[in-house]
Amino acid sequence: MKNLIAYCGLCCHECEAFQAKESDDRNKRAEVAERWSKVLKMALGPEDIYCDGCKTDSGVRFRYCASCAIRGCAGERSVSTCAECGEYVCRNLERFFQMVPASRKRL
Repeated sequence: MKNLIAYCGLCCHECEAFQAKESDDRNKRAEVAERWSKVLKMALGPEDIYCDGCKTDSGVRFRYCASCAIRGCAGERSVSTCAECGEYVCRNLERFFQMVPASRKRL
């Protein structure tokens, strides 16, 4: 299966929400929901840990990603990843790279 690369450089297949949906593992979703609730400072339950990738038009997106500023900006600019943007690397992406340095390398 082809790796899905998000606008920000995340590999969807490495994302726990994407993996949990693919495996349909309720225990894994509950574990991820508990951990991500603390990190993202939002109440999440196992039912929230589903995602088909941020570029999906008809599938499910993880709630946090659905409102992601990076995703919204890339969509408005019609780029397939932020690396194609004339303003690469912007402030939002720089903050994101501090949390997920592998995304910088991927882009």
